[in-house]
Amino acid sequence: MIKLLRVDHRLVHGQVVVSWFENVGANTILVANDAVAGDELRKSAIRLAKPENAKLVMKSVDDSIEAINSGVTDKYQMLIVVESVADAEKLIRGTQGKITSLNLGGTKPRDGTKNYSKTINLTELESDLLAGLQQDGVEVYIQQIPNESKQKFEK
Repeated sequence: MIKLLRVDHRLVHGQVVVSWFENVGANTILVANDAVAGDELRKSAIRLAKPENAKLVMKSVDDSIEAINSGVTDKYQMLIVVESVADAEKLIRGTQGKITSLNLGGTKPRDGTKNYSKTINLTELESDLLAGLQQDGVEVYIQQIPNESKQKFEK
């Protein structure tokens, strides 16, 4: 069962681990990221940030989609973290309705981005992807930590 899908360019860090993991009642963190899946150094760093009581899985986005669709992840209460809007959109589309909401937690400023909140900076393409998800019934919202109010994403 997917408890939360979060976009956060930092992936697993104190805020995700402490706030969101406990708040949503997760027992597993899935990091769906192509670069991390093939980088032992980044995997080691992420392992250090996970809570002791958490199962941690790091897979490519495609492998994550395959695992979710196969049903092998159904026994877990998962917090899924992706690094980018594009990865989130691919995961949502690839899992065919199994993910119905998307938490935007942090995207760093880059060339060509527009600021949407203190932690969300999006390109026009990213904004279009999010608007498309909303049109298809996915709740897209900005919320850095659980005790903040949700802010509906508006293009």
